[in-house]
Amino acid sequence: MTAQTNMNERIAAWNAEAEACPCGSNHHHVDMYTVISDHALEDIASYLQDKGYQHVTVIDDPHTAAAAGNRVLELLQQAGIQAEEVCLPLNSAGDVVADERYMVKVLLGISSTTEAVLAVGSGTIHDLTRFACSMRKLPFISIPTAASVDGFTSAGAPLLLDGVKRTIQTVAPEAIFADVSLLASAPQTMTAAGFGDMLGKYTSLADWKVSRDMAQEPYCPLAAQMTEEALLACIEHVDEIAAGSLHGIDVLIRALIASGISMLIIDHSRPASGGEHHISHRIEMELLAQERPQVLHGAKVGVAAALLTDLYKELAVQEPESAFQVYTTLPDSQQMRDWLQQVGGPGRFDELDVTEDMLERAVHTAHTLRDRYTGLKYLNDHNLIDSSKLQELSRS
Repeated sequence: MTAQTNMNERIAAWNAEAEACPCGSNHHHVDMYTVISDHALEDIASYLQDKGYQHVTVIDDPHTAAAAGNRVLELLQQAGIQAEEVCLPLNSAGDVVADERYMVKVLLGISSTTEAVLAVGSGTIHDLTRFACSMRKLPFISIPTAASVDGFTSAGAPLLLDGVKRTIQTVAPEAIFADVSLLASAPQTMTAAGFGDMLGKYTSLADWKVSRDMAQEPYCPLAAQMTEEALLACIEHVDEIAAGSLHGIDVLIRALIASGISMLIIDHSRPASGGEHHISHRIEMELLAQERPQVLHGAKVGVAAALLTDLYKELAVQEPESAFQVYTTLPDSQQMRDWLQQVGGPGRFDELDVTEDMLERAVHTAHTLRDRYTGLKYLNDHNLIDSSKLQELSRS
């Protein structure tokens, strides 16, 4: 997949491949209009007019309103489209959280005459919007403000319910407008988080093969190939992503969109989420419980993937005749940390202000968050995680 790939044509090709895929999974047809360009924001109004939407709601927060929300509202008003804004306030830690309180704010903020809802932001804004649109049966349109996560185009919404992170299947956007110039202007830490989310596909894809072979979980080679191609495109262009160039950001956002569509085609997050995501979610839950500022999801995922790589490679040595041999194909963990640091993100958990105690709790309990078989679950079920080794790896 290259930066020149027409994403609408690629989606059509993936749909055709899914129809012919022999894996036995229930593949879903993806009907999503995509615009990836330097000035994608300027195409939103004409799209809404073509769809006949005359009254829409824009969901943003103070940061994303300044980055793009205000401009989107201005463009829509100039086109004669009635646009209302729900600007979500930041909590005491300076964050917006996808929990019950914010879900209600979004639901109550969408008027009864709204015909479509536009999410202007990164992952959390999108998760809240897709949940509200699912509840209200409204079209959902994605406007990313940073290339920070792969969830823009998926239907899964990771929500915090009663303090527990749960991924709920909601609705995918009917269109996405990814303005590359806007994304390139986002803080490099956000871009690094998007790269970290993609780097986590190394362990998620390996975990998926393990679950297929050891727990007979459904496996789709097409979805796996889509995700792997997106991952490898990011590795191939890591220098440009690190430089924050328009071409590098274009490659990254296309990879993130492709990863989201791979989940959409099979209606679950298995190709893009394994033990590394479970660790990230568990740490996020603890930070929220302590009312501490959040750490970017992709930053946690990337570091967790590097950590698991060490544990998984050791497991493959201990079980030479098992399905765990897939872990021998993972990159060297130091290489993964080097990539993360090259793009401007953290390479170790101590750089994330995650204490050794927090990390140990996450590693020992994260596998309980989802009913999925992973190397992390096997390690915990068989008491194979040494605490001193874990502490050493968190600092190395």
